[in-house]
Amino acid sequence: MGASRQCTPPALICGFLVLDKPAGLSSHGCVARVRRAYGLKRVGHGGTLDPAVTGVLPIALGPATRLLPYLSGNKTYRGVVQLGVRTDSDDLEGEVLERQQPPQLSSTDLQAALEPFRGLIQQRPPAISAVHVNGQRAYKRARAGEHVELQARPVSLHRLELLHWDPVLGRLELEVACSAGTYIRSLARDLGEALGCGGCLAQLQRTEALGFKLEQSVSWEQLEAVPPPALVDPLEALRHLQRHQLTAEALAGWRCGRLQACEPTWPIDAPVVVVGPDGNLAGMARVQASGQLQPRLVLDAAG
Repeated sequence: MGASRQCTPPALICGFLVLDKPAGLSSHGCVARVRRAYGLKRVGHGGTLDPAVTGVLPIALGPATRLLPYLSGNKTYRGVVQLGVRTDSDDLEGEVLERQQPPQLSSTDLQAALEPFRGLIQQRPPAISAVHVNGQRAYKRARAGEHVELQARPVSLHRLELLHWDPVLGRLELEVACSAGTYIRSLARDLGEALGCGGCLAQLQRTEALGFKLEQSVSWEQLEAVPPPALVDPLEALRHLQRHQLTAEALAGWRCGRLQACEPTWPIDAPVVVVGPDGNLAGMARVQASGQLQPRLVLDAAG
């Protein structure tokens, strides 16, 4: 009788893929393609992009899906606003409601018009959006013929820069760094209203999301490669947070949920990355008032 063979378990897939999403695809469709490429069911994206929008779509694989809440929520976009056109969706994908000639504007005029939109503002999401209204997505109600008027909510535009102005076409290009929940379509609509001519979004590309930048992204075509593109290490994605290194002796206790002593200068309730003695991510914790780390997410071989 031959010697028994020991099977080596497959390596745990845990990391982030930064996809440069092409136009015409939904975020859900991108996730399905990544599942097939890596042979993995546990996949999720970090922030929906409309089908017409291109650019950075962070996708978490394996246990990294549980790390999405710990990533930075700020995002950066480059967009083109078309003045003189109003649509039901606040972009050129929607039904045109009104057209008019944009006023004669200089770059100085536009800078003055943009100023009220900088910083913390109240913004009303588009009627055709994924916002929930009485348990149903707003876009489903709007497309069923229902009049949807969403409530304004606070968002922050950390940076709003005018990159280019074409007075002949009535188009301006903007770069916007903003908080999660900001709609660039709403910004285009509201800017058009402020100028008295109406406006909508013509093009949009997300250049940064959850701390990932466009330069890190892989193309749709690269997902066809064998093996598929390498993933971003979770520790790289969490580099903005404090870290606690476990000793070999403390590792077993950590996996059993025991508290760990932390640095006295760390703020209470702050998230902390916990690194195992092998240098790999062991999980996430939060600082307690007692000066100890309370385990919130424990990663092991099973994720």
